[in-house]
Amino acid sequence: MPSCLRALAAMIVATALAGCIEQVIEDQPMPVPYVARADGAFTIPAVPSDKVHPGFQRTLVAFASDEAPGTVIIDTQARWLYLVQDERSALRYGISVGREGFEWSGEAVVNRKTHWPTWRPPPEMVARQPELARWAEGGQPPGPRNPLGARAIYLADDKGRDTGYRIHGTPEWWSIGRAASSGCIRMVNQDVVDLYDRVPVGAKVIVR
Repeated sequence: MPSCLRALAAMIVATALAGCIEQVIEDQPMPVPYVARADGAFTIPAVPSDKVHPGFQRTLVAFASDEAPGTVIIDTQARWLYLVQDERSALRYGISVGREGFEWSGEAVVNRKTHWPTWRPPPEMVARQPELARWAEGGQPPGPRNPLGARAIYLADDKGRDTGYRIHGTPEWWSIGRAASSGCIRMVNQDVVDLYDRVPVGAKVIVR
């Protein structure tokens, strides 16, 4: 195939999402290593990058969007979270999404953010998994084994009411790319720390 036709084909092959397009670029992705790092009172363990599919490792991609920089766009089908950089690019992170029956979609805003959050299972989860009752009142203390990981980003609706959904870290890095959570968006801890530092309270979040 002539080089001009190959270039045209590469431009046509794209993924449409909420009016946004991620172009396929042959020299992408350029993932970062998920090394261990001290983080306050805890250490975030290293993640073996060779066991996380390159397509789910954090990278900068060409991404056409009419959303403002700083907008978070979540593609639950492809298991990707995009942080819009400008009209032509976005940071892309691999995620884990809700299992069948726990999927959610819509628009929200970042309501608050927490370092090393405490996890409290909601009553409906305790009803399904009675063994979690011990964490229902005081919550599971922060730390590397906590289901919310190193950071939690809480989402509210347009009236400021908590949606009950979070973007958070997870010690179960092997779940990235799968439908494995109870509805929230999981990320590798190193990735959620990176996102946390970039996304302000009040940022728009679109979930498709």
